[in-house]
Amino acid sequence: MVVPRTGDPSHRAGHPPAAGGLVDGRPDRQRGGATVLLLAMGIVFVVFGTFGAAIVATGMARQRAAVAADLGALAGAARALDGDAVACASASDLAARNDGRLVGCHLDGLDVLVTVEVAFTPLPGLTRVAAASARAGPVRG
Repeated sequence: MVVPRTGDPSHRAGHPPAAGGLVDGRPDRQRGGATVLLLAMGIVFVVFGTFGAAIVATGMARQRAAVAADLGALAGAARALDGDAVACASASDLAARNDGRLVGCHLDGLDVLVTVEVAFTPLPGLTRVAAASARAGPVRG
């Protein structure tokens, strides 16, 4: 014998619910509600996780662009005495080795100013570019 739970309208005294989720010959409207709620929560977690990963990818791309620009400027400054073309070619080579693309290079005396872009995909089908600039040259006293 099944003992009815106190305050549960789905059970009449001494009578368990019928098979198939029927209560008094009608379908139980709450049957499967937890499944729908769990599915909704799972979708929310996936969406927030995806956007969180996109934000992290953006930060990482900015950092990669900054590193590529810094190293490219240092490489260009090391070759500044050889002229603008040689210094910028050296900066471009080092930026490319760091997954960057040199989009600007200028020799200002012995200082080299470079701008580097790094392409990244924060979400599938969405490509963005992070840019950074750097300057390098001899120490001035």
